[in-house]
Amino acid sequence: MDPVNHTWTQSFILAGFTITGTLRPLVFLGTLCIYLLTIAGNLFIIVLVRADSGLSTPMYFFISILSFLELWYVSTTVPTLLHTLLHGCSPISSAACFIQLYVFHSLGMTECYLLGVMALDRYLAICRPLRYPALMSRQVQLWLALASWAAGFSAALVPASLTATLPFCLKVVVHYFCDLAPLMQLACVDTSWHAQIYIVVIAMINICDLVLILGLYGGILKAILKLPSAASRAKAFSTCSSHITVVALFFGSAFIVYVGPPGIQAEGIDKIIALVYSLLTPFLNPVIYTLRNKEVKEASRRVTQKIGFALKRL
Repeated sequence: MDPVNHTWTQSFILAGFTITGTLRPLVFLGTLCIYLLTIAGNLFIIVLVRADSGLSTPMYFFISILSFLELWYVSTTVPTLLHTLLHGCSPISSAACFIQLYVFHSLGMTECYLLGVMALDRYLAICRPLRYPALMSRQVQLWLALASWAAGFSAALVPASLTATLPFCLKVVVHYFCDLAPLMQLACVDTSWHAQIYIVVIAMINICDLVLILGLYGGILKAILKLPSAASRAKAFSTCSSHITVVALFFGSAFIVYVGPPGIQAEGIDKIIALVYSLLTPFLNPVIYTLRNKEVKEASRRVTQKIGFALKRL
């Protein structure tokens, strides 16, 4: 074919999931409930951290930043998922498709960096307790948070811009949102070198960040084992267990999709796994960080009492 005729398509069609009959509205309602609970849960954490002085520590500052990120992360893909569940195949303009691709990967890479920053915070709190207040001052917290966002949105420029410049012959995206592999399958040209660049960029970020997190937790584990009592060891470990769970969920699913064998994409399993890090992880984060957290429960009680006293005065 003449490459001149392989022009930039004006729109794509999101195929979504193949669900028919009475199951479609049930899946739609279930997804909608999870989405609304995700929004409510992450907003709850943000408001609680801002409202209660007992949570004005670096750890909860970064948790609130993560919750703020999850609000945008889940809202980047779930609305299109809901639309495809309700109406079936849904058209999306090429501009909206590439913006979704860029924002989704920007937020995903930002979360990678932020999870690394949160591991660093736990390392300094446990391994450098005397110097911790100075090392993790408010200014440092803000700088680390901003650096995570800047690095994430900068790194995503490479895969997003390369994909946007591809010539496309087909329009049906076999996914519920615009992602790298489904879009490359629609290209009129060989995309093998694009795939290699994507794997190198995404794998480098994920692997380097995961190695950093594992190294920091190696130091944390050594410090915890040196603590004198079992109670102090359990207390120190409890401050890390929630973060470890989130790291395992996020990196595990991301590695399978973006660094795993190509057969996964061919089988369409990537759509199922994508639900883990694009919907399930943002939904579970508030639960993981609050369910067994005594400080959050006590803060919730204090804020609830304040609201109750304020309402009585009205």
